[in-house]
Amino acid sequence: MKKAIVLGATGGTGAAITAELVHRGVETVAFGRSRAKLDRLAAQLGKPAGLTLHTGDAFRPGDIAAAAAGADVLYHCANVPYHEMVHKLIPLGEAVMEAAREQNLKVVAVDGIYPYGRRQAEKVTEEHPKRPHTRKGKTRLAFEQMMFDERWGGVQRMIVRLPDYYGPTANDASYLGSTLAAIAAGKTAFFIGNMKVPREYVYLPDAAKMIVELAGRDDAYGENWNIPGTGIISGREIVRFAQKASGVAKPVIPLGRAGLSLLGLFQPVMKEIVEMLYLTEEPLTLSGEKYRRRIGPIPATGFEQGITETIRALMKLK
Repeated sequence: MKKAIVLGATGGTGAAITAELVHRGVETVAFGRSRAKLDRLAAQLGKPAGLTLHTGDAFRPGDIAAAAAGADVLYHCANVPYHEMVHKLIPLGEAVMEAAREQNLKVVAVDGIYPYGRRQAEKVTEEHPKRPHTRKGKTRLAFEQMMFDERWGGVQRMIVRLPDYYGPTANDASYLGSTLAAIAAGKTAFFIGNMKVPREYVYLPDAAKMIVELAGRDDAYGENWNIPGTGIISGREIVRFAQKASGVAKPVIPLGRAGLSLLGLFQPVMKEIVEMLYLTEEPLTLSGEKYRRRIGPIPATGFEQGITETIRALMKLK
């Protein structure tokens, strides 16, 4: 991989992948809508010589193609607002694939676990049945089917699936992002779901290492890949580590169906989370067996270390 483009480079996964590419010395184009956010990302990375910033609209194939000239791999980390997913996710993906076909790019699409539906195994492998029962799960499955449709011809593509994630670059698009940001700021925080139920989380710098490693292997394309976390941890343990790192112990309020529905009157995205709460009650845990067998060891930063690093990074941004 000589040159890559990252769509949605200022988002949680996009920023982590951009940082990993730059670290590996890969010439990288960071693509986003906001020049101010791209400039901030470049500053955080130390303004490396191999990083180019490009503003554009990811819904326009021409914008992507112009930014991607000369690139080998496109990382599709761009997303849509949670409450607009059903209507906008597929058109966004089609724009990406059109640009990839025009520029002969390999595509690595970052996605989540919604298409699996309710868990049917203790550890979810890539072969786990996809039986989504929610609107968002069905939309994400339709996205996968669009990605692998034969109309894109010889475009090499893969989908990498992450569980809930956290890290210095995570934002409100992740369940845990806003919680840790509030704790870092010394404010009262909300936690989505039951704080007693252990769930899987992946530390974004670890995920970025795995994703970039997969992208550099020709035999990894044409498939789905799980990007597993360090393990499982309860919300209470997360909060304990985060408050220890911040030195402040303000209240953390769990949000269930009633709380999210109430907040949804003022923030539409909160209401949209309700149908996905089953994942906080009957969590899925991804199997990393395929990655270990074909790629190698899985990077696994311990939760206390990862949460501490995240809180300290967020405190520096205040």
